[in-house]
Amino acid sequence: MPRPIYAELDYSALEHNLRVIRHRTDARVMAVIKAEAYGHGLLRSAEALRDADGYALLDLQDAVKLREAGFRQPILLLEGYFSASDLPLLAEYEISSVIHSHQQLAMLSAYPRRGSLAVWLKLNTGMNRLGFAPDQFAQALEAVRRHPAVGEVTLMTHFAHADDPVGVVAQLDRFNAMTSAYRLPRSLANSAALLRYPQTHADWVRPGISLYGSSPFADVGAEQLGLRPVMTLASEIISVTELMAGDSIGYGGTFRAERAMRIGTVACGYADGYPRHAPTGTPILVNGRRTRTLGRVSMDMLSVDLGEHPDAEVGGRVTLWGKGLSVDDVAHAADTISYELLCALARRVPLK
Repeated sequence: MPRPIYAELDYSALEHNLRVIRHRTDARVMAVIKAEAYGHGLLRSAEALRDADGYALLDLQDAVKLREAGFRQPILLLEGYFSASDLPLLAEYEISSVIHSHQQLAMLSAYPRRGSLAVWLKLNTGMNRLGFAPDQFAQALEAVRRHPAVGEVTLMTHFAHADDPVGVVAQLDRFNAMTSAYRLPRSLANSAALLRYPQTHADWVRPGISLYGSSPFADVGAEQLGLRPVMTLASEIISVTELMAGDSIGYGGTFRAERAMRIGTVACGYADGYPRHAPTGTPILVNGRRTRTLGRVSMDMLSVDLGEHPDAEVGGRVTLWGKGLSVDDVAHAADTISYELLCALARRVPLK
């Protein structure tokens, strides 16, 4: 018998979440499927998102894989190309690329061919991660537009505070001031901006985490946004133990029972992608009912409180996150974000 942990993937929820996003905007939707579609599987997620207008990811080989699987929509490399040798592949497979640095401009300048490379030129409006500074942007745009291999050019930026009270106004004003003179397509909105700031939608939106049924906001849940979880991480109880008052649990004995109680050991640990730093009290479901984790998370196991679950026995279903328990709730308890939990799912966990 295989170990009972698995990730159940409801790709109809991906389709639903895309419809929710389309209802929010008239812009074209560039579905972000980087990091194996946030841990949900690249090709199967892309198939579920066939109604998207395009796909965005990081790795050129993943983009080629999509093309060879028959996907014809625009495909965008969010960090662009890393070598001049990538450019012929971009042209051959009609893959769009972000250009965010002078090094990439130099590679493009040395590219001898003509063609119709689609370029997304990135302006740094305050994220201070990738992109041309405002005083460099016009020169970079001119260099891109005059290159004989470049076809369509899209202007883009990325918001640092779309999900928090700072908001997008300062970055949006900076972007508009720098780009209003150019009649070119624009792309600004990630999931948070798409859902909260319609003035950022422009020509292309780039939803990521919202597609997978998680909220980009700390103060608004996914259900409130009409989103459904795509991934349910599930396992089983593999042992039930009766504790006496004073007994401790697991490495370091960080949880000590104050009274007699039943606990369950679950086949899931940090080697499966569950956060080791999740403290006692992190929510978890046993047979569909909420309870809490106890003590430290081990490599392959964790403990749960069965005090309110007298019927729970070995083989009882455990939901780590997903249907019935938002991954956002687990992330909040573990002082992290849902992005990390979904992307950290280990390869050893089967996808169903």
